[in-house]
Amino acid sequence: MNMMTAIALILTLAALPALTAPMQQSHELLAQQTMAVAYSGFREGQHPDRGSGAVNPSDTEILEDLQILQRHGFELIRLYDSGDNSAATLRIIQQHQIPIKVLLGIWLDAEVSNHEGCAWLDAPIPEGELQHNMLKNKAEIQRSISLANEFPDIVIAVNVGNEALVSWNDHMVPVASVVQYVRQVKAATTQPITVADNYEWWIKHGAVLAKELDFIGVHTYPMWEHKTIEQAIAYTVDNIAAVQQALPHKPIAVLEAGWATTAREFPVQANEAAQARYYAEVSEWAKANNMTFFFFEAFDEPWKGDPTKADGAEKHWGLFNVKRQPKQAMQHTLEVK
Repeated sequence: MNMMTAIALILTLAALPALTAPMQQSHELLAQQTMAVAYSGFREGQHPDRGSGAVNPSDTEILEDLQILQRHGFELIRLYDSGDNSAATLRIIQQHQIPIKVLLGIWLDAEVSNHEGCAWLDAPIPEGELQHNMLKNKAEIQRSISLANEFPDIVIAVNVGNEALVSWNDHMVPVASVVQYVRQVKAATTQPITVADNYEWWIKHGAVLAKELDFIGVHTYPMWEHKTIEQAIAYTVDNIAAVQQALPHKPIAVLEAGWATTAREFPVQANEAAQARYYAEVSEWAKANNMTFFFFEAFDEPWKGDPTKADGAEKHWGLFNVKRQPKQAMQHTLEVK
């Protein structure tokens, strides 16, 4: 980072506390952490189950990832499901006594067909598949309960569903079903329970579900909404403040927000310098406002998106590239530390 960039960043950070923002109490932080990270360890040639089985990272690879994240100061990660890969991650944290806590995920597959709302669903999801998904979701709920109870000192909260409610998704679940899943997990575990979804859904539709939760899990992506890096922090804060205004008296954690470093969808905005700036700005804001903020994401994931488009945004949100080399944001973190 050159001197002029550093001066500009300092001036920007100095202004952040003045932004309209929800001030929370320090006890509302998850595991007393402000900056956390979304973790999915799939490398080249690896992927979650896409219909013919998963190709998961090895124990050695997971351990390497966790040690990298620990060295860069992360003590809290988010996992997205309660399958074999997540179970292995929890086991390795315990086995090697790694000082990292986990927000455990529950992945919910489609229980209704959102082919009219989702741009990439070309046809209705067959009823038989939806019925099968309901059985899969019930099994996933049971796995999450088992893992939360097996690793109570590592799992600090449980997230039920990831963007399963927002209008454009391909794995929609009715709100009433999500409420029932939340109640089931809450009755069988001791950890706080949340649900992760887009800020706009929470503002417009979240009141009934929010009553069931210990805290609200918000996603916000200025880049996907074509904001520049200069607009990004203010837009992020505005989104979160609007959720708090719509759903007062309920703690909030940002469960996803990030900045891609390569993207054919927005090539001007996507670069490492912009990601580093966004990371620095949201870090400062999160600390000032006692907000746990999961940056998306730890490592680039080449399995995501269109396999014929290597420069698609979905593949390039990592703070580290797929070879586990730190991008600019994490190089700066090491310099600071």
